Amino acid sequence: MRHNIKHSRSVSVRKLFTKGRYICFVHPLLRKSDQTNLPPHFQGQSPPIFRITTAHNYFQLALKAAWLLAAFSLLGSCKKKDSPPPEGYRQAMRNFVKKISDYAKSRNPNFAIIPQNGLEITRGEDGSLAWSYLAVIDGAGCEELLYGYEGDDRPTPEEITTSWKNYLDLLKANGKKVLVIDYCSSPAHVDSSYAKNNRFGYISFAAHRREVDAIPPYPPQPFAVNAESIATLSQARNFLYLLNPSGFPSKAAFLDALRNTDYDLLIIDLFYQGEALTPEEVRSLQVKKNGARRLVVSYLSIGEAEDYRYYWRPEWKRKPPAWLDKENPNWPGNYKVKYWYSEWQDIILDYTRRIREAGFDGAYLDIIDAFAYYESK
Repeated sequence: MRHNIKHSRSVSVRKLFTKGRYICFVHPLLRKSDQTNLPPHFQGQSPPIFRITTAHNYFQLALKAAWLLAAFSLLGSCKKKDSPPPEGYRQAMRNFVKKISDYAKSRNPNFAIIPQNGLEITRGEDGSLAWSYLAVIDGAGCEELLYGYEGDDRPTPEEITTSWKNYLDLLKANGKKVLVIDYCSSPAHVDSSYAKNNRFGYISFAAHRREVDAIPPYPPQPFAVNAESIATLSQARNFLYLLNPSGFPSKAAFLDALRNTDYDLLIIDLFYQGEALTPEEVRSLQVKKNGARRLVVSYLSIGEAEDYRYYWRPEWKRKPPAWLDKENPNWPGNYKVKYWYSEWQDIILDYTRRIREAGFDGAYLDIIDAFAYYESK
C-alpha cells in the first residue's frame, strides 16, 4: 500500500527576520553546536534553536536547508514506492486464481475455471509442476499457438509454438482441457489450425477477426460438430469465442445468432452493451440448435481493469486507487492492475458472483500473464 510520509519536524526555514546586520532563521534541524551567541539586542527573545548568522553566510545556510529538504524528499519517495508481493509475481497470480476458484466452486462445484495465457505459471519457480495451481483449474486457454503471433492470418514462429506446446501438453497430460484460439481467416489456414490442434489433442477456434465480434463464416458448421449433450468441459469438442457483440444490431439479434449454432461451448461476455444477461437468457444459450445441452462460460479479465465495466469509477482517472496502474497503450480503456491487492481481488470476486448468479457454467480468466508485465519493470 502507498503511504504518505509525514515528518513531525519541518526541514524548511520557518522564519526569516533581520535586525541590523544579522539575519535570524528558525530551523528545527540545526544542531545546537551550530548556534552562535546572540547579540545583546536578541538576548531573552530567541528560541533555543535559533541560528544567527551574518548576511554573507546566508547563502551557505540556504544551501544546507535545501540539501536537507532534497534528502528527506528522496527518502519519502523511496518509502512510497510499491513493493512486489512477498511471494513473487507468479505465485501471487496462482494464489489469485485459486482464490477465484475456491470462491466459485464453494457455491457450485461444477463451475469451470479456465485461465488464458500465462502458461509459465504451470510450473513453479523451481521448475516442478505447480500442483496447487493445477488442482484449482479445469482447463487452459492459449491464443496464437499456430496463427496470429506475428499478425493475423500469419503462422506463429515454430519456436514459439514449440515452447507453448510443451506447457499445453503438460496440462493435457494432467487432465486439463486445452483450448486454442488462432487468429486466421483464409480457408487454408483455418483448416490447418483445426486439423493440427485436433491432432495435438486440443479443441480450437479460428477467429477470423481480432475483435472477436462475429461468428466466422467459414467453416459453415463448427469443427467436429456433434449432437451430444455436453455436461462438463472435458466433453467439449469445439467452442465459439465471441467477446464483442457490438457487431449485432440488438441484444435479441445477438442471442438469436448464438442460439442458432451447434458449438459445444460458448465463451461470451456477461454483458451486452452494459446490460448483464439474465439467467433466463443464459439458459436459452445452453441449448444447441440441435437440442443438445452445451456449456456457456463468461469472459473475465483479472489482470487489467476496463473503464467500461460496472465497477469503474470516473474519479479513478484523476485519482487512481493504489492498485490501479498505467493504461495499456495497445488497448485504450484497459489499465494494468496490481492484482495482488485485496481491493482489486474483492472486485473480481464480486464479478465472479454475478457470473455465477446469471447461470454461467464457468469463467474464462484473461490477462493471467500480467505477472510478466511486472517482472519486466
